[in-house]
Amino acid sequence: MPYGLLALALGGFGIGLTEFGIMGLLPEIAADFHVSEPVAGYLISGYALSVAVGGIGLTAAVTRFDRKKVLLSLMVLFIAGNLISAIAPTYSLLMVGRIVAALCHGAFFGVGAVVAADMVAPNKRAGAIALMFTGLTAANVLGVPLGTLLGQQLGWRSTFWAITIIGVVALAGIQLLVPPTPASTATGLRGELRVFRRPQVWLSAGVTVLGFGGMFGAFTYIAFTLTEVSGFASTMVPWLLVVFGVGLFVGNFAGGRAADRALNPALVVTLALLTVVLVVFALTAHSKVMTVVSLLLMGVVGFATVPGLQLRIMGYAKEAPTMASGANIAAFNVGNALGAWLGGLAIGAGLGFTSPLWVGAAVTAAGLLLLLAGSVRPRRLVGAGATLGSGVPAH
Repeated sequence: MPYGLLALALGGFGIGLTEFGIMGLLPEIAADFHVSEPVAGYLISGYALSVAVGGIGLTAAVTRFDRKKVLLSLMVLFIAGNLISAIAPTYSLLMVGRIVAALCHGAFFGVGAVVAADMVAPNKRAGAIALMFTGLTAANVLGVPLGTLLGQQLGWRSTFWAITIIGVVALAGIQLLVPPTPASTATGLRGELRVFRRPQVWLSAGVTVLGFGGMFGAFTYIAFTLTEVSGFASTMVPWLLVVFGVGLFVGNFAGGRAADRALNPALVVTLALLTVVLVVFALTAHSKVMTVVSLLLMGVVGFATVPGLQLRIMGYAKEAPTMASGANIAAFNVGNALGAWLGGLAIGAGLGFTSPLWVGAAVTAAGLLLLLAGSVRPRRLVGAGATLGSGVPAH
């Protein structure tokens, strides 16, 4: 295993902490800046919107540069954003810090996925992408409890100082361990954008929006499901979310291995299983035991889709994968927003706190149908022996 993958994973861990670590600190931030908690919550939604913008816009701006240098520059941007957040004297400046840090999120995972895949043999690419995303899954497991604990003990700014230090260590690791990676052989941004003429690239992004959006829509309101339907005390919610996070961690690796063996079949199976798990969860949410089991399985099967979804779009854009990879990261965030919006509509319509699970199952099933429709005439993805930046055209 190339040690450079560990450096990329550490960068992903820091970025994940930036995204999730603030969630448990909103009351302290709201009190410090004398704003309401909903206004403090804009620090999360503002971050998410910036991720989507950066995933496409910033990635487009860096396609012509050496990918290692791009990753280093993105980590500098990440460090700067968290440093601004740590010292921000006003709410507005804290929002600026969040936006600056978020801009690197989509581009880092988009470019990093290409670099990770090119660091290993062709039959291990999905596994390499999964390893890079391990940092993000670890942040899901540890980000909220550790960020909250540190912030409550030493003040909310200490969490951002800790993340800044992680960014510096990741920057050093990338500099020392990641080999130089030439930019795409396509002719600048125009060459990268040509891949969006291919229906399979758009189809892959659509499957990402629906497949991952279904899970996230269910997860967004999971605290209400756990307390209002399953009957857990609110103090149990963080520990139950750790169970979900463990599922993400396991699913990430399992999905990577499955996608390396057979990409499209692995995606079909995982999306089908996710649909079933969400339906079972909705039907058995009144049982505490089944809720814990379903929560774990939702994490495992839901995140098992991620390496395969990322590899699929890169495979259909392999002579210019950077822009497509960044666009797919943006698609994940669009899916997050779509799933959360639809789940909120269902609750607002009076359908109860299991309704986001049913909505999630329906959205995921739509993603599965879209994938099946696009797989009727299978197309060869990344050819054996070709790197994702090699310029070998997809068929």
